[in-house]
Amino acid sequence: MSGRARLMWDDAVTGYDFGSSHPMDPVRLALTMELVRAFGLDRVVDVVAAPAVGDSTLRLVHHQAYVDAVRRASRDPRGADQSYGLGTVDDPAFAGMHETSALIAGQSVGAAEALWRGETAHAVNFAGGLHHAMPGSASGFCVYNDPALAIARLLELGAERVAYVDVDVHHGDGVQTAFWEDPRVLTVSLHEHPRTLFPQTGWPEETGAGAGEGSAVNVALPAGTGDGGWLRAFHSVVPELLADFRPEVLVTQHGADTHFEDPLAHLAVSLDAQRAVQASCHDLAHDYVEGGRWLALGGGGYAVVDVVPRSWTHLVAIAAHAPVEPESAVPSSWRDAVYARTRQLAPGRMTDGRTPEWQPWDAGYDPADRLDQAILAARKAAFPLRGLLA
Repeated sequence: MSGRARLMWDDAVTGYDFGSSHPMDPVRLALTMELVRAFGLDRVVDVVAAPAVGDSTLRLVHHQAYVDAVRRASRDPRGADQSYGLGTVDDPAFAGMHETSALIAGQSVGAAEALWRGETAHAVNFAGGLHHAMPGSASGFCVYNDPALAIARLLELGAERVAYVDVDVHHGDGVQTAFWEDPRVLTVSLHEHPRTLFPQTGWPEETGAGAGEGSAVNVALPAGTGDGGWLRAFHSVVPELLADFRPEVLVTQHGADTHFEDPLAHLAVSLDAQRAVQASCHDLAHDYVEGGRWLALGGGGYAVVDVVPRSWTHLVAIAAHAPVEPESAVPSSWRDAVYARTRQLAPGRMTDGRTPEWQPWDAGYDPADRLDQAILAARKAAFPLRGLLA
């Protein structure tokens, strides 16, 4: 394995732009890369631009008719076919939609190939994590499902066990759907409860089907869950599953929309807790994955100045084995660039000033506590199917 992590980046990914009124502002990607550079992390990782994926790779997950519809919408946005989820409020069509979406997917697929070939142990594509796209439709701001495509490519290359852990505030429905009956892929999603948030899926009873029964695990968290509860849920489910499954590659999705400042959801997680989970994913890769193979992706996140760039810069730094201390000052050059670009004041430090603490599951649980009920529901639904104690 190479000693350096790989950061997948092409400036053209910022062309993934649904328009000025859409919450998924591509400035969040540009500002993240600028903050990565401001901390000098681009000098301790290999920054690589992979090519866009072609139709043969897209067909590993998506229907050709859908790919053709995206391509038509890319050429003529006003003629987008809404039956494919294109040209909607969530997924407006834009010129170059196919090319940019395929390029973002290419970064995740290219990272997966590099991991499998042993060219690197860790790879990050924070422009990726577009986990809602379905085989035949766009959904939830996502056109092509790059996490599912990366996993499908790993399977095509010969992987027999791939674990996908999704900590975005929204359920990772598109990835779960892609591998619903495939026992080679374990999907684990921690998300706000479907009663209160899109896409209204991710109930604990969703555990896979056929040969894949027990391969999907869903922790549906009550609205308002904060640092302690979020970390307790993660550590009560994820490490035990990975220790049992022993994946050959770990793919994680780090949507920053769990944050208490995010405008589209209702969890109350801090930047410091997000960083703690990122570090735990890194450690779990080294503990349970051969060669520590870890592909870390971005995802949602709509506090595009205050939260997303800091969160994903921490992710890059952790993958590079060059962590940025939470108390570090944000470089003034970046803060000046933020103001020049957005007319917003940037945060001053790489922390929200929190020191997250959590109680381990084996210390006992409270059956009257809503968070513990959510954890127990996930464990009872999925763990016995995998031969584990609930």
